[in-house]
Amino acid sequence: MGDACFSTQLIDGDGVFNVSGLDNFMKEVKLGECGLSYAVVSIMGPQSSGKSTLLNHLFGTNFREMDAFKGRSQTTKGIWLAKAHNIEPCTIVMDLEGTDGRERGEDDTAFEKQSALFALAVSDIVLINMWCHDIGREQAANKPLLKTVFQTPLENLEPILREDIQKIWDAVPKPHAHKETPLSEFFNVEVVALSSYEEKEELFKEQVSHLRDRFQHSIAPGGLAGDRRGVVPASGFSFSSQQFWKVIKENKDLDLPAHKVMVATVRCEEIGNEKVATFTADEEWQQIEEVVQHDYVPGFGKKLSSLLDRYLSEYDMEAIYFDEGVRASKRQQLESKLLQLVNPAYQSVLGHLRTRTLDAFKESFDKALAKEGFAIAAHNCTQAFLEKFDKGSEDATIQQVKWDSSKIKDKLKRDIEAHVASVRASKLSELCAKYEAQLTKALAEPVEALLDSASEDTWPAIRKLLQRETKAAISGLESSLAAFELDEATEKELLGKLENHGRSVVESKAKEEAGRVLIRMKDSRDADSMPRVWTGKEDIKAITKTARSASMKLLSQLAAIRLDEDGDSIENTLSLALVDTTRPGTTDRSIQSFDPLASSSWERVPEEKTLITPVQCKSLWRQFKAETEYTVTQAIAAQEANKRNNNWLPPPWALAAMAVLGFNEFMTLLRNPLYLAVIFVVFLVGKAFWVQLDVANEFQNGFVSVQSTLPALLSLSTKFVPTIMNILKRLADEGHRPAAPERQREMELQPTNGSSQSNVTSAGSSSVTASEIGPEYSSPMTK
Repeated sequence: MGDACFSTQLIDGDGVFNVSGLDNFMKEVKLGECGLSYAVVSIMGPQSSGKSTLLNHLFGTNFREMDAFKGRSQTTKGIWLAKAHNIEPCTIVMDLEGTDGRERGEDDTAFEKQSALFALAVSDIVLINMWCHDIGREQAANKPLLKTVFQTPLENLEPILREDIQKIWDAVPKPHAHKETPLSEFFNVEVVALSSYEEKEELFKEQVSHLRDRFQHSIAPGGLAGDRRGVVPASGFSFSSQQFWKVIKENKDLDLPAHKVMVATVRCEEIGNEKVATFTADEEWQQIEEVVQHDYVPGFGKKLSSLLDRYLSEYDMEAIYFDEGVRASKRQQLESKLLQLVNPAYQSVLGHLRTRTLDAFKESFDKALAKEGFAIAAHNCTQAFLEKFDKGSEDATIQQVKWDSSKIKDKLKRDIEAHVASVRASKLSELCAKYEAQLTKALAEPVEALLDSASEDTWPAIRKLLQRETKAAISGLESSLAAFELDEATEKELLGKLENHGRSVVESKAKEEAGRVLIRMKDSRDADSMPRVWTGKEDIKAITKTARSASMKLLSQLAAIRLDEDGDSIENTLSLALVDTTRPGTTDRSIQSFDPLASSSWERVPEEKTLITPVQCKSLWRQFKAETEYTVTQAIAAQEANKRNNNWLPPPWALAAMAVLGFNEFMTLLRNPLYLAVIFVVFLVGKAFWVQLDVANEFQNGFVSVQSTLPALLSLSTKFVPTIMNILKRLADEGHRPAAPERQREMELQPTNGSSQSNVTSAGSSSVTASEIGPEYSSPMTK
């Protein structure tokens, strides 16, 4: 804190609070920044007793001091405020106007009492300055002032003043709960003796210096105000002080010091406190209070009204001879205290009434829904049970007060509305779920079937199906919603949600089919949905072209969602970019200046409706061609093999030429039988090799491609040497044993299973099937 000292008059001599002066003072000393770290010290005592002098030496303030040459006179008027110099934490010092001043007169002591109560209310430490020779005197010792202060709980002083203070404390009316509470429970009272400033100035200053040290860190634990409670934050000190002064100024007890009024005030308050205590211990009240904690009490209002009327009547009888104004005022206080005791029970009764009414409403509402429409049931039940609550709250009304039950009723109304809204939401959710399930069932399988056989009519058929089924579902939902009497916006929202659900079902199915498009494109079936069988008569190139064109159309149908009749050019783009590039005269794709599929979006197709982007279509088509090229090659090879198997003889003209040109050689063979024997032996050896190597089976796919020829040659090469060794071994065995029957020799010449099978196979090889008209070859091939 800074070392500067500031002071201002807080309350003037007429009791006017200086609001602007206090606000300026707080800004100057930066009190608002202190939070809870500040202390307030005040001083009171007789006029001209040296209060200001003591504060100036103790805290370094600059309060105005009395001029000794002018004699005793009033120096401080009202209440002054200053900041202590070099005291931590920030300490605010209040200098109060002295008591027993001749300027105010002996009858005008109201301001003295008000200022004393104000100091006690806002201060953490209160100094009472007394001359030592005044101790024991009645008026000079400020005993009337102490009596006023002790209207609030106090603590005892040091031993010299103990007896007088104890008498004062015992005489002060206290709350019932603190009748036997000692003064020390509320106040820490200390007595400090100081030398006379006029007679022993140096000793006085030394003693004050020691006392000053005790005010350092006064709010710390163990300090003078270390046990204070309920501290107002420094930023609220101004407002708090204003409110304290306002309450004290408006307190009529302090403005009527007459003995009659004082006695009436004390006595009427005692009677009122006795009635409150008696009412609290009343068995009837205790029974009502206990029951009301758990359940509603019928006739609560009449019972409590009778009890209250009885205790108020007893008060009137006992206080009839006291001052009328005080009596009426204390009666109001008594009535207020009794009603404060009763109010929690009243609130509990209304709470139980609200709960019972709400539970009954829920039960009745559920039954009503089975008989009538939702909106009608909600309206009728709500009105009936709100009226029931009104009757119940009227039964709980206490005559002595008109407590407002509208808040509880409003809460009940909100609870009913919340329950109705909850049930409505549940019912609407069930309805929507029901029609969504119906719409899903009506769309899912038909849409899947339509997409499975994708064609140019697929999306128009899906749109027609979606429109028909959605219209039927919306009509049913709209009819069911009529009983709810929803506003137009809500009903429109629910119907729109159902319509969107139908679209989402179609879109979901379309996305599923788009994810399987490559498998669908490669699927090989003939017109009867059976795997295609190649007989050797089909035009494979034409079939391949037709199949790829169909695959391209399938890809174009699944590339985008077409639930709206918005035209697009996806099929033309794919046809131009994928199919037409294989036609003769088409420019090489590698040198084209523009690729229509080099994009991530389709023209006139929004992104959210795109299932397969152009780039993805291009990639899928490349993968499709690569995976089906081998199948096409195998089909061609199968056809060639079929042709060879069905045509082993040369053409007729070749047979005629062989007969004419080979006549001489034929005659030579007839004239020399040895040639025929050699040829026969060569034929037998060749036939043995043919059978043992299973040449026909190895070359069943023909010789048209490297893919079919190379595996057969490799297989024959691995079996050639073992076959020669096997034949030679058999011949050697035949030479060492007797001749066997012809049938046995023929069986031995048959090829074994192990040597007749090829070691090199191909997953894409065609299979041979037998039929009445000759062998047929089957191969997986796109339609």
